[in-house]
Amino acid sequence: MIKTRAYSRYTREAGLLLGKQIRLSRKQRKWTEHELAERAGISRATLQKIEKGDLSVALGLVFEVAALVGVRLFDEEVSSLENHIARTQEMLSLMPGAVRKPSKVSRLDDDF
Repeated sequence: MIKTRAYSRYTREAGLLLGKQIRLSRKQRKWTEHELAERAGISRATLQKIEKGDLSVALGLVFEVAALVGVRLFDEEVSSLENHIARTQEMLSLMPGAVRKPSKVSRLDDDF
């Protein structure tokens, strides 16, 4: 039995927007679906899912296709993206390694 994943409206719209941007960029480059799919190493059917904003496609594939057609996901400059990664890594290094819920420890009776 296949479970259908429920996504928020924002997520669905973001996927649709990214798919449309990829399709627009592909057409502006005058590439066929087959040409782009071949460059990305995916099937034409997978590319069609990406361009339709299908959220079941692996994120890495979507990012690769976006990069191939020039859709910038975060910044115009690659060096700027590298700076964001470095800053985010610095902030992550200041955070605890894991997030755990506090255990339910009964209050200690330390009255002497």
